[in-house]
Amino acid sequence: MPNELLIGLDFGTDSVRALLAASDGTPVAESVCPYPRWSEGKYCDPASNQFRQHPLDYIEGMETVVRAVLKECDPHRVRGIGVDTTGSTPCAVDVLGRPLALDPRFSENPDAMFLLWKDHTALEEAARINETAKNGKGPDYTAYEGGTYSCEWFWSKILYVLKRDRAIRENAHHFLEHCDWIPALLTGVGNRAGRCAAGHKAMWHESWGGLPPEEFFVSVDPLLRGMRGRLYSETYTADIPVGTLTPEWAERLGLSTEVVVAGGAIDCHAGALGAGIEANQMVKVMGTSTCDLIVAPHVNKCIRGICGQVDGSILPGLIGMEAGQAAFGDIYSWFRRLLSYGGNEVSLEQLERDAALLEDSSLTALDWMNGRRTPDADPLLQGAILGIGLGATAPMIYRALVESTAFGARAILERFLEEGLAIQEIKAIGGIARKSPFVMQFCADVLGRTISVVKSEQACALGSAMYAAAASGVYPDLASAVSAMNSGFDAVYLPRKNYDERYRRYRLWGAAAEQLCHSSFSVFPGSGGIG
Repeated sequence: MPNELLIGLDFGTDSVRALLAASDGTPVAESVCPYPRWSEGKYCDPASNQFRQHPLDYIEGMETVVRAVLKECDPHRVRGIGVDTTGSTPCAVDVLGRPLALDPRFSENPDAMFLLWKDHTALEEAARINETAKNGKGPDYTAYEGGTYSCEWFWSKILYVLKRDRAIRENAHHFLEHCDWIPALLTGVGNRAGRCAAGHKAMWHESWGGLPPEEFFVSVDPLLRGMRGRLYSETYTADIPVGTLTPEWAERLGLSTEVVVAGGAIDCHAGALGAGIEANQMVKVMGTSTCDLIVAPHVNKCIRGICGQVDGSILPGLIGMEAGQAAFGDIYSWFRRLLSYGGNEVSLEQLERDAALLEDSSLTALDWMNGRRTPDADPLLQGAILGIGLGATAPMIYRALVESTAFGARAILERFLEEGLAIQEIKAIGGIARKSPFVMQFCADVLGRTISVVKSEQACALGSAMYAAAASGVYPDLASAVSAMNSGFDAVYLPRKNYDERYRRYRLWGAAAEQLCHSSFSVFPGSGGIG
């Protein structure tokens, strides 16, 4: 086994995972630690789409998993640490870059904590940003974000907090993304922005000199005055070192102060790297939601309706593009919980087996149960199950739900193709990709493409370890690290059935439901809409 070791830290929605990998990509050890406060449901209110996480969950979990993976090896062999997190997941911080929730005055205040990616409280703030960006008085600063700024993203969320909470407004110096805060915490090098989150979630772009100008943010809301100047203008790709471990963190983790910490990245982007992404390939990260990542050497237009296109967000020198579905596996879990109401636990595996026996389903479903992320972000849209009669069964409904998520994936693929991008290969990672042949075969059939499932069960953490390998000099560049450390594939799904007609019906129902949804919000503004 190669002598050098790398650590990939993957901060997910429910837990943090550490992967200790050899420099050839071989997994040496891994450990996972659920977030205890999050597991108890603290600081969250699902009914109002509020999902917050305490920084202590991240700190305690990180210490636990790193020490666990080092138990059976010499820690002096560790050369670097790479970090990926969910995103956009920002937090209010003080002048030293410390999350306000670590201040005893704010330790129980959800607005002082990290606003998780799926926190959808900032609907009105996102609408205001989009309105201002498209008023014709200057460039459309959402152009490289797909043309629509989301309530899930950086500026929407921080404006929501500033408007809502006077105490935070008076004590927050600036805000940091989770993926930027962890490297800053470990190295003591503060307020250095990663290209990945800044470009995809905060409207950073080189063509307008970094972040949009001060006057744009003041036009959105005067509460944002001065915030831009307290943030950043330059950004850095994740293969560039942030620094080395501080003496405090070297001791807490059981490592040397010579260990290099790479720049942070969003988890799905690190996952694409871990899958060995190359130009004109799509990597599908398939879990509770999905992210679809593509890299290309040149993109001469702004791609409509996606989650951003950023030079170097995944691989330096290539344009990284992100799309995805706001709910995927979450839909299957919702249906299982629905059927299990009253204590009769229902198995997803049994539902899949029974649904696979059906030749087809007479039902059609829409997969917008958490809004639509792409193509064309719209958090107000809702899911639906259409065509239900008294003869409908649970396997029929489940099959329609799985079919709908595959149709949502096809809509994303078609948008990229319509915009002139060549997608020659599709790779998949994530829990569903590895655990559900039923869902994966459906996706291959509906997409009409072969899908190769990456062998590594921890592709996101592996991608972070690759960033660490380049940042620490184990490899001369990131491309060399990817070539040496990727895991290959262990499953391939070939398309074998045509779903074109049923997809056409999904699109027709979707267009009608979209029109009805917005009509309802306009007529009944108290229903949660903006209009």
